[in-house]
Amino acid sequence: MSASDNVVWLGSPAFPAAAKEAVADTRLRANLRKATGTIRGKRLAASRELDDWEELRTTAAAIKEATLRHLDAHLLRLEESVTAAGGTVHWAADAAEANRIVTELVQATGETEVIKVKSMATQEIGLNEALAGAGISAYETDLAELIVQLGADRPSHILVPAIHKGRAEIREVFRDAMGEWGRPAPDDLTDEPRDLAEAARLHLREKFLHTKVAVSGANFAAADTGTVAVVESEGNGRMCLTLPETLITVMGIEKVLPAFTDLEVFLQLLPRSSTGERMNPYTSMWTGTSEGDGPQDFHLVLLDNGRTATLRDTVGRQALGCIRCSACLNVCPVYERTGGHAYGSVYPGPIGAVLTPQLVGVEQAASLPYASTLCGACYDACPVKIDIPEVLVHLRAQVVDAKRRGPVPTPEALLMKAAAATLSSPRRLGLAQRAGALGARILARRGVLRRLPGPLRRWSETRDTPAPPGETFRTWWRRERSPE
Repeated sequence: MSASDNVVWLGSPAFPAAAKEAVADTRLRANLRKATGTIRGKRLAASRELDDWEELRTTAAAIKEATLRHLDAHLLRLEESVTAAGGTVHWAADAAEANRIVTELVQATGETEVIKVKSMATQEIGLNEALAGAGISAYETDLAELIVQLGADRPSHILVPAIHKGRAEIREVFRDAMGEWGRPAPDDLTDEPRDLAEAARLHLREKFLHTKVAVSGANFAAADTGTVAVVESEGNGRMCLTLPETLITVMGIEKVLPAFTDLEVFLQLLPRSSTGERMNPYTSMWTGTSEGDGPQDFHLVLLDNGRTATLRDTVGRQALGCIRCSACLNVCPVYERTGGHAYGSVYPGPIGAVLTPQLVGVEQAASLPYASTLCGACYDACPVKIDIPEVLVHLRAQVVDAKRRGPVPTPEALLMKAAAATLSSPRRLGLAQRAGALGARILARRGVLRRLPGPLRRWSETRDTPAPPGETFRTWWRRERSPE
């Protein structure tokens, strides 16, 4: 199993086709506009409260850059610290190895159920599906992830996976599916947020009290102490991290920080950038195991899955500095209109457009670097100053180079060669201009060419193409300015 088997949902259409369908969904667009607008406003208000907000961003970017430059040393130190604190560290080169490790660890406990803290890394590797294949049921406990799981849906946002769902839709999901997974929803369930949250709380409480194995992701891990941190808003993560007997954490290798004191910076930036809060309601930290307190068996799975390859790219590797706050999604005009499913990736939005192609290879996700207007709003919002527009342009060049290396020239390459040949010769340019003027009189409708023929049709289907003038500049000049 390769990284692309999970990071990119196989069978998904490319972004242009998926986006076209999403934009036509008026309910989706209304849900996205309301949700992203609310979060965006809260983030701006919360960040303005800090006089040193820009200094914090600069410091965070510097820490991430320095960490990535010496990532191997920090990871080895993290392994030593976690092991000394009573935990066990496992190294996973790809999704298949990570899934095998987690599956075997669960099987060793004799359990057939696990509860999960919201985790992008486990979604990336397709852990739930891998566990199901081994006869192990994985229950999502984050409210939004629960909605997605019960509805047999896919997440569409990093922070709010069910952002594409309205309250009425969520009520129907709960009423239809909760009973199949555990405690059913109340018969008189309404679509009021309070009632929906209470139904989820009652449903999950049984899982928290009886399940002995938990799986989590990690927001950060301090190399010097071996401390792992998870931040969340509902308390479900705290339940998963304290009640079970065994805790298995799957963490991308880029989440390591050199020192525990570095958390001071990121725990100010993350909540303000993600939910617009001064601090997360629940910030859970643990260091190995403690006798009589919390899980007595802790395993940390360090996941590569394309990250080492990404490190080799001195421009693209800045994407590994992402702290998964989703601020870039909430300000992106493209995401606000298409939602996350159109990206065909576990990581949607601007950060997904630069991260996914690097994890799986640009050939596997060639349309994603073009899923942007390059307006730069994502760069302005990013708390760790990832220059997403720069990386998008960089990856677009890689996509073009990959196509150029193919055995058959692309229509675009042939068109550029023809344009070069035409523009390099005054005679050929004149002939092309006269041909264009003639074509304009035949094809133009209301001042634009609505649809170009042949391989150029894809270009004209998404934009208005100005019609060539009926008379070229050279013809006009000869008529108006040439001596009699």
